[in-house]
Amino acid sequence: MGFIQNIKQAAKLYKQLDWKELQAVNEKIDLAKAMKQFSKLDDKQLKMLMRMLDGPGKEKVLPEINPDFYELSDKLTPEQRALQLKVRYFMETEVAPIVNDYWLRDEFPHELIPKFGELGLAGVTYEGYGCPGLPFLMEGVLAMEMARIDSSIATFFGVQSGLTMGSIYLCGSEEQKQEWLPAMNRFEKIGAFGLTEPEVGSGAAGGLTVTCQQTADGWVLNGQKKWIGNATFADVVVVWARNLGDGEVKGFLVRKENPGFEVEKIKGKMALRIVQNGLITLKDCVVEEKDRLPNANSFKDTADVLRMTRAGVAWMAVGCARGAYENALDYTRNRKQFGKPIASFQLIQNHLVEMISNLTAMQTLVFRLSELQDNGQLKDEHASLAKVFCTLRTRDIVRGAREVMGGNGILLEHNVARFVADAEAIYSYEGTKEINTLIVGRAITGYSAFV
Repeated sequence: MGFIQNIKQAAKLYKQLDWKELQAVNEKIDLAKAMKQFSKLDDKQLKMLMRMLDGPGKEKVLPEINPDFYELSDKLTPEQRALQLKVRYFMETEVAPIVNDYWLRDEFPHELIPKFGELGLAGVTYEGYGCPGLPFLMEGVLAMEMARIDSSIATFFGVQSGLTMGSIYLCGSEEQKQEWLPAMNRFEKIGAFGLTEPEVGSGAAGGLTVTCQQTADGWVLNGQKKWIGNATFADVVVVWARNLGDGEVKGFLVRKENPGFEVEKIKGKMALRIVQNGLITLKDCVVEEKDRLPNANSFKDTADVLRMTRAGVAWMAVGCARGAYENALDYTRNRKQFGKPIASFQLIQNHLVEMISNLTAMQTLVFRLSELQDNGQLKDEHASLAKVFCTLRTRDIVRGAREVMGGNGILLEHNVARFVADAEAIYSYEGTKEINTLIVGRAITGYSAFV
């Protein structure tokens, strides 16, 4: 019955042809022979033929690339959403066009510094001193937006806004806050945070080798700090040192012009190449008493700064994963193999669904984490769990993004290779997976497994 209907349809279409069209058909086609061949086709073959005659039809409209699968941005106020989009536009227009070049050259785009100052967002959550005083949720959202384009730039901002300004905000005197925070908010002064040492990373709580000793002229610092982001061009470095007098950890604002202060750039990195990490050497470095952080008198005070900023690192991991996912999805919808976009293949879709599943779980977790922080309920184990989970899943997502791109996934121009490399650094800094795991383990079992 279907065959007869198709023949009738073909006959009807044939009758609708004008004389010129009929003449053209008769010159090119033996209609008797064609009808004989048509009679041998089954319904499926006839339908395929009719589709070919109809032409390609309308171009397929693809859904918008939306990594916010559960629409968590709806939880933001209109003002917060507008700020998120403002930072997104800044990163897409000012940073994205130049980031691969600077990453490849292992250099920092200093021309961006005054543009960050115009945003006025450093010290996101602090009250006063020219700082925005926004909720912790927005600090996380902005970190995600920056890392979505480049993790190095997000790290630069985090060191300035979180670790350095946070140390001064939490532990500094009023005079120190007035001197540094407004200028750092405007990015007229750049800061760095000196905790990690060549032989001391995870063991910083009890084993700092950089020492400080009080003298008649103030304090004398000796030792080395390693992996200090922004150190090569910072105006001030927050240095944490063990007091030879009482064995406690103290904090200092070490200015770049202080005698006995030297910085050597760390070269040969495979990740976060735009971040200018330095090896700092303090050799009888003299620091005046006025530059000692008066409210930093034990490692507990250092830990307060780290707790406040660790949630931001989890958000950065989300941004890194989000950027990789967006670029991978866009690539698969444009890349064709065997005559079709590879996004239409089952195995590619499996990779993409795994990626959006992990990303959605990560985003949901960090939103709740920031809610706890805004409610004053944040504990070490909350931030540590987010750091562990998000950095692990980021590794999975960037691996999947590289995989769906095939060989092109290792090229910077496709904007995934950088995320693959940078994910390794985010996985390690501000507490390794093992250290953060032990913090969570202690909280849920009641037993400390630290050495």
